[in-house]
Amino acid sequence: MTSTLPLELRIDRAQRLLRMIEQDAPLLAQRVSQLSPECQESAHSHACYLAALTRAELQRLHDEMAVLEIGERSPQGAD
Repeated sequence: MTSTLPLELRIDRAQRLLRMIEQDAPLLAQRVSQLSPECQESAHSHACYLAALTRAELQRLHDEMAVLEIGERSPQGAD
């Protein structure tokens, strides 16, 4: 599915989400400290999984941006 949002905006949103996940790590540990060790590990694993997915999406978006930039710099033939 192709997004209707501009590529720069999608990159910005993914970067903000990643920062939020990374900055929330200490608070997450505090929030789940009263839970069982299994639940704590589950919460930590889920946060790591979301961060990894977001990093992969950022890489995909940066790759897409690079392809678009190369296409813009390539000389186009006349119609």
